[in-house]
Formats: sequence, C-alpha cells, structure tokens
Amino acid sequence: MFRSKQLSLSYIYADCLDAFDGDKPKFLSLLEQNIDIDSLIPLSFRRNFHAWTGRPREHPLTGFIWALIIQRIFSIPTDSLLIIFLRFSKELREFCGFTKVPDASKFTRFKQKFLPDFKDMFDRLVDITEPICTEIDPKLAAMTIFDTSGIEAYVTENNPKYADSLIRSMKAWKEAKGLSDSFDPYKAAYAAMPSCAASEPAVKQLYINGHFCYVYKFGMITNGMGIVRDIAFYDEKFLAAHPEIEVGKKSDSPDEDKSLGDSKALIPTLSGFFARHPQIHPDVFLGDSAFDTIDIYAGLLKDLEFNKAFIPLNARSDSKYPDCIIDELGRPCCPKNPKLPMKREGSKSHLRCGRPSMKFVCPKMKWVTEDGKPKRRTSCEEPCTDSPCGRMFYVYPEKDLRTFPGTVRGTDEWDAAYKVRTIAERTICHFKDSLLVSDRKTRNAQTLHADLLLAGITQLVTVSLADKINRRQYIRSLRPLIAA
Repeated sequence: MFRSKQLSLSYIYADCLDAFDGDKPKFLSLLEQNIDIDSLIPLSFRRNFHAWTGRPREHPLTGFIWALIIQRIFSIPTDSLLIIFLRFSKELREFCGFTKVPDASKFTRFKQKFLPDFKDMFDRLVDITEPICTEIDPKLAAMTIFDTSGIEAYVTENNPKYADSLIRSMKAWKEAKGLSDSFDPYKAAYAAMPSCAASEPAVKQLYINGHFCYVYKFGMITNGMGIVRDIAFYDEKFLAAHPEIEVGKKSDSPDEDKSLGDSKALIPTLSGFFARHPQIHPDVFLGDSAFDTIDIYAGLLKDLEFNKAFIPLNARSDSKYPDCIIDELGRPCCPKNPKLPMKREGSKSHLRCGRPSMKFVCPKMKWVTEDGKPKRRTSCEEPCTDSPCGRMFYVYPEKDLRTFPGTVRGTDEWDAAYKVRTIAERTICHFKDSLLVSDRKTRNAQTLHADLLLAGITQLVTVSLADKINRRQYIRSLRPLIAA
C-alpha cells in the first residue's frame, strides 16, 4: 500500500537543492569542485579592484575572471556573445556570481584597468603549475622554448588593399620615371610603410608567415609540453628598459629584420623570466636559427647557465669565403697558403655582438694614402676575396660555444630533442585560434595585452584542473571533458 509522505519546508528545500545540483552542467560543477579561484587571485589584485572606486562593487571580481576564462574555454568569440550566454543561462550566471550581467564596456574597462594584476595572477599560476609539469614529465618540463609572434590589430593598415595600393603606386612611379630594373617596387613599398599604426602607436609593423601586418608583438616561453611559462610584450615600457633591442627597419629584407629583432629580445626576456621565477632552473634551450649568434650562445650557456642549447646553424651567419687555417701557434693563416700567417691588427671588436675578438688582416696588406686618406690595400696576386683591402678574419675566444653548445648537431639526441621545438609554435596557434587571441575587433594595445594574458591564465587553469581530477591527458585542452 502506498504511503504518502508529509510535506515540510525542509523536504521542499532539499528537493529544490537536488534539482538545482542535478540541473547544473557537469563541466561547471567540475570547475566549482576542483578550482578555488579565490586562492589563485593575488591579494594585490583584490585590493586594487576594491580600491578603484572607493565604494562597494556592483559585480564581484571572481565573476569577471570566471566569465573571461569560460569565454576562452568555450571559444565564445565576442564579448557581446558572452553577455548573451550570461543573460540566458541561469547556471552560468550563478556560477560566476553575477546577480546582474555586466555590459560590454565593463568587461573592456576591467581588462584595461587591471592589466598589471592579470600579469601577477599569470605569474602565480606559473609557479603553481611548475611542479605539476615536472611530475608529469621531468625531461619535457626542463626544456625552455622561445618564439615570437604578434596579435593582428583591427587597424586600417591591416587591410590588404593598403599594401596593394602602395605597391601599385611604386610600380606606377617606376614606369612614369622610366627607372631601371634595379628599382624594386616591393622593397620601395616596404620602406614606405609606416613603422606603426596611425590609430595605435603600440601596434608595430611586422612580417609574419610571408605577409606584412601590423601587430602587437610578443614573445612566448613554453616548456617541452607546450605549457606557457612566460609572455613578454615588446611595448614601449619593455623597450625603454632594454635599449639594446632594435625594432626599426635596418635593411631591405623584412625576414632579416624580424630575425635580428627576435635575437635581440631573447636574452632580456629569459633573464626577466628566471628572475621572477627563481624556483625554475634553466637546463635545455630550444630555438630556431634566428638565434644562431655567438652573443646568444654566450648569454645562454654562460650568463643564464643553460646546460644545452639546441639551435640550428644559420646560413646567413656563415662566411661566403673559405675559413682560414689555424696554425700550431693559434694564428690564422692565408687560406691559399697555410705557411703564411695573417697579420694581427688590434683586439677591439666593432661588430654588433660586442663580444671580445681578435682581428687579423691579409699578410700582404699595406696602408696606402688615396685622396689624402689612409686606406688598406692588398698586393696579393690571387686574392681570396673581392675586397681591395684583402681578407679579414676575426678570432672569437667564445666561438667554440657555437660549435659545441653542450651537444653535437646531427646526432640522435639532437634530432629527438629539436623535434620538440615546434610545440611552441603550436601553442601560439592554440592561443590565437582556440583561446581567441586573434581576430578580435580591437585596436587598443591594452586590450590585446589583456586578451593574451587571459589566454595564458586559461591554459594554466586547465593544467590545474586536469591534475586535480587525475586526467592529465587533458592538460592542453578541456574540449573532451566539455563534450562528455
């Protein structure tokens, strides 16, 4: 016989609570149970957030942060669409702690006003996730990979018609003036392009993946697992602190300009990273051929104390002339006559690297006076160079670091380790595509900066969640959990 149960307020409340918990999406429950967002927010962030207006906030700090993280986890492309989700999803709104959904301007101001606090939160998450990465794979976690890229801004200069109009103008100028083929309209168009966007000076010109664009340039450090460790922004503040980094045009080759800019940014970026995270110790560095300079090998292996540096040789760094032979006394000799030592001419180097070097000149070179000026001239009948002053050769005491950077090129160890380097490029692509860094309709540098930091925070929250639920195969992406 069926017996009725007497209703009471406690039973009604319990039934409503069960219904609410059962109706909550599984993924939100997973985040709520395993991620304590309050413990991830630095105290300084809280103080700055509540001290900005001098009165109680209408929307909670954790609500803004959770909403922006979930936007990137679910790849919600615009803030407007995120607001629609919040308005029509009671569960999502209550999870974030919003009693009233903020408008789009509040999200934008939040990202711009608290940009330094996002950086502090990101650094805190790097320290939290470092032991997790080391426990999962110590070898890959000990790798340091660096690469640069840029966030394309929503500016006029990024319209393809902008570059096309410049090229057409240069071609028309060449035809109108009857210039010879030595005039390259493409090089002229490159030289005529402004170095920064007119609407935002922080958005600089760059040559990426075979095309010109105006971007907010950044450098990213990852480990061998593809987990971001640091994001450096090459804005005016960073460049003012490191005047040795040149960003202006220096040649007719945009590829060459980018390589030189990347190599100048490497050591300052790594130095700042290890200074902020002393518990992370450098071990193995992986980079592309843009970093193949004596100065960088010395900085990596001596100053930063890396054990190995996996950098392929750059053909542009090699001499087009045959190497000089070194005799038993350590002197370079004429390439065509090993018994004829070259003449020493000073020890001070005027090269860009600034590293100590010893300069040697052609043994048949003499100083002569031409047009009232002293000039070098060689009397060699079979010169090994086209220069009228003969061959010059520099001996670098630190050149062996480039030859033997803690490992040997071409070995199985080299091939196996260097394959890992591409994980940094895949991480940048993941940030741009899945975590919504690119294709944002914004030209403000602070907003672009905040979007990239939020992408980094989202990835590190992913690592923490995957570790908490013992599903470490999902440290790079939570999409399988969302689908389940």
